[in-house]
Amino acid sequence: MNQLAAMDTRTGLAAHAEAITEQFVTFRVDTQLFGVNVLGVQDILRTEEIAFVPMAPPEVRGSINLRGRIVTVIDVRICLGLPAREEDGNTMGVTVEQDSELYTLSVDEIREVLSLPVAERETVPGTLDDKWRKFAEHVYQLEDELMIVLDIDKLLRH
Repeated sequence: MNQLAAMDTRTGLAAHAEAITEQFVTFRVDTQLFGVNVLGVQDILRTEEIAFVPMAPPEVRGSINLRGRIVTVIDVRICLGLPAREEDGNTMGVTVEQDSELYTLSVDEIREVLSLPVAERETVPGTLDDKWRKFAEHVYQLEDELMIVLDIDKLLRH
């Protein structure tokens, strides 16, 4: 195991990277597990009434009103080159803030919040599809599957 050491600025003592963790809100798109850093998540919600936005790009499903703020709903399936999901009124969303704007990432299933050691981060494998690679920040190999950590900035700016 990699024994990276970092200095704790409060105590001046070395801290091992295994002890440093980051938390992710996890969700599925199709069968793949994804995560976004919990620090960037504003809300988890069920998107019910999505208003159509004329002339929007295909990945923009529309907009919703979230406590008085207009939120753009982004279909992560479309961003990743997957077919759109059937509209069933049961769509889950992860709301994030980017450049003072709110976006809800429409996903297939919300999972859980995972706390993972920074030392276990891995680079994005070269075998990952190029459409997915460009939005991946890094990956974690979990017990029985790979979790792709999405780079929200890249996803929203593509």
